[in-house]
Amino acid sequence: MQIKLMAGAAVLALVLPMAAYAQSSVAVEPGTGNVVGVITETNMPRFREYVVREHHPSYRYDREVVVGAELPQAGVTYWEVPREYGPTEYRYTILNDRTVLVDPKTRRIIQIIG
Repeated sequence: MQIKLMAGAAVLALVLPMAAYAQSSVAVEPGTGNVVGVITETNMPRFREYVVREHHPSYRYDREVVVGAELPQAGVTYWEVPREYGPTEYRYTILNDRTVLVDPKTRRIIQIIG
């Protein structure tokens, strides 16, 4: 019984953040639960290499870099994600030397790449 409770708590710990994430105007593919427009695990290594090659400056962000955080209106520069890494309406930027995808309409972090 105790194992079932612990397993249930573990599932909730995983599901609740995803539910909050899905409510933040992120498109989810019907029937699959996959978030549309993010960099997939398969493309992440190549995209990280691309970002390093581009050598854009990092913005100094004085808050925690987390999904859902809203970035300031001024000072942050956003770059387009090349189609070869997956179709997306999001842009990427570099915060505190970490690459993140951002919804340009809301300035909210959608995905932390690394």
